[in-house]
Amino acid sequence: MADQDDHKARLEALERRLAAKRAADAPKPHMEEHYSQAQHAWRMVVELVAGLGIGFVIGYGLDTVLGTKPFLMVVFTLLGFAAGVRTVIRTAQELQTRAMADQAGSEREGE
Repeated sequence: MADQDDHKARLEALERRLAAKRAADAPKPHMEEHYSQAQHAWRMVVELVAGLGIGFVIGYGLDTVLGTKPFLMVVFTLLGFAAGVRTVIRTAQELQTRAMADQAGSEREGE
């Protein structure tokens, strides 16, 4: 009986040491708090530039094939810009919806 108590005590001591070690080795956040929104801003910039780039490439390709330089390049660049702006607006709405849901959840926990 005393042998089982000794094993339990040793096991509990080991569990406490492991828990302390795991807490010390817990991964730290990769970003500082004041940079937490930068990833969203970069996402929006990339979406806008991608829209412009894709529109430019499509327009340039069609201009080369059809021999209408620079007409279609300008048209598709503007269409790409419009598509990029639309995507950025959708992303901003998504982030706003997510932030409002988080805020509502934290208010419910505070009650």
